[in-house]
Amino acid sequence: MVQLTLDLVAKSVAHKNRNEGNLGQYLRKITHLNLADKNIDAINNCISCIENLSSLKNLEKLYLGGNCITVVEGLDKIEKIRELHIESQNLPPGEKLLFDPKTLISLAKSLSVLNISSNNIDELEELSVLENLSYLTAVDNKLQHMKDLEVALTKWTKLRRMDLTGNPICHKPKYRDRIVVQSQTLESLDGKEIKEMERQFLVNWKASKAARKKNKERMTNDHAVYLHFSDLETPYSIPPFHCSHSVKEEPKLLVLSEMHKVKRKPLPRIPKKK
Repeated sequence: MVQLTLDLVAKSVAHKNRNEGNLGQYLRKITHLNLADKNIDAINNCISCIENLSSLKNLEKLYLGGNCITVVEGLDKIEKIRELHIESQNLPPGEKLLFDPKTLISLAKSLSVLNISSNNIDELEELSVLENLSYLTAVDNKLQHMKDLEVALTKWTKLRRMDLTGNPICHKPKYRDRIVVQSQTLESLDGKEIKEMERQFLVNWKASKAARKKNKERMTNDHAVYLHFSDLETPYSIPPFHCSHSVKEEPKLLVLSEMHKVKRKPLPRIPKKK
């Protein structure tokens, strides 16, 4: 396995005078470092660990595509990286590219371009700390959950371009519509421009749908309340009374409630016996 060393960095930037003193001073001035497809060693790129880069204080762009890196780490002391290209790592079967939390926190405010394509990645929520991200390329991964993506989009308030082509999530119903509505800053999705007219139409449609749903729920609740009170108004039975022929006065009725008042009718007169 080829390890990332200061000497390897010096070779990649064609630094000829490699004595330790001059090399240290030279590395402090480097702003670009490309280690992709350089045919390092006899078996091409096989960098498995990101290390020995802490002295590159002004490093802005780092290209590590096509290596054997399984964990993005060792960048927690570099605070000026704007671009990180770490696509197509040769990962062991069944594994995905992981991110060290310390490195993510260090990159949070500076990183604006990230390429993580073809790395078996199945979720993006942990990358939501990258608050300055403006361009994300994550094609040919295993992203499939819209909720996870929507959470990340709420944090990426500077995102302008995103490419998720080749992920299962692209086949979800309303995939593009939901992303366009969720991100107010996105200008391009999967290589297709997002026009403001499209976004405004989808935002209005979503608002209209939400209003209809709310109105339907209100009507359903009102109907339920009506049925509840209707059940409480079931009339009670009125107890029977007996009338004696020897009594001339009208019988007295027992009134249970206002709702059970009965309209009294005059009783027929009973003839006196002679």
